[in-house]
Amino acid sequence: MTSLRAVLFDLDGVLTPTAEVHMRAWERLFAPYCDARGLAPYTSADYFAHIDGKPRYDGVATFLASRGVELPRGAADDAPGEDTVCALGNRKDVIVNRMFDEEGIAPYPGSVRFLDAVTAAGAQVAVVSSSRNTPAVLAAAGLTERFAVVVDGNVAAREHLAGKPAPDTYLRAAALLGVPAAEAVVVEDALSGVQAGAAGPFGLVLGVDRGVGAQALVAHGADRVVADLGELDAAVLDTPARPVARPADNQGEQA
Repeated sequence: MTSLRAVLFDLDGVLTPTAEVHMRAWERLFAPYCDARGLAPYTSADYFAHIDGKPRYDGVATFLASRGVELPRGAADDAPGEDTVCALGNRKDVIVNRMFDEEGIAPYPGSVRFLDAVTAAGAQVAVVSSSRNTPAVLAAAGLTERFAVVVDGNVAAREHLAGKPAPDTYLRAAALLGVPAAEAVVVEDALSGVQAGAAGPFGLVLGVDRGVGAQALVAHGADRVVADLGELDAAVLDTPARPVARPADNQGEQA
C-alpha cells in the first residue's frame, strides 16, 4: 500500500518553463515602469519575493507596495494600462501571451518522466495554478489530456477560492480527485506555493528549485527539494505522510 495517492502539480516552473517566460514578461512590464517614475530598479529578486506563484493582480499589488506605490484595485475588465492594479495586470497578460505565441512552450522532460511514473503507479494527478492562462499553456505543451482536474486562476475566481499562499486551491483539487489532503503530494517551485502546501494537511510538499533557492523552499514549508523532477520516481508515493499537528501539539510548541 502506498501512503500517498495523488500528486498535485503547480504548472509554471514545475511542469513547464513558462515561469521563465513570466519572469521576462514581468520585467518588460515593471522595468520601464520603475525607470519612468524614479523607483528602485526592478530585478529578478522582486519576482521571487513579490510575484512568483501569486494570482496576477495580487502580484502587481505586492510589488507596487514594495516600492511605496498605491493604485486603485480596479476591475478585471480594465483595459491594459497603468491606472489601476488590474490594468497593469492585464497589460502583463498581453505581454506574456504575445511571448507564448512567438516562442512556444515545451514541458520539462524530467517533469514528464515523473508524471509518467506516478500515473503508471496508479496515482491521480491534478494541476493547481494561479494562472488564468493555464488551459492555453497545457494545450501548447501537449498536456491537456493528462489532467482531468485543473484548478487554475479561472476556477479560483469563479468559486471564490483564496489564492496561494492559502491552501484553498490545492484543497479543492484534492477534493475533486476524491482524495484526502493527507494522502496528496503538493509539487511547487514558488515560495507562496510551498507555503500553501504546508498550510494544508497535505501528506508531502515537494519543492522544485528553479532559482528561488533550496533553503528558502524548505524554510517556507517544503519537506524535500530537488533541482528537477526527473530525479524522482514513483517511490515518492511510498513516503510516509507528514504527521498532522493536533491542537495539543501546537499548544505545547507555543508554551
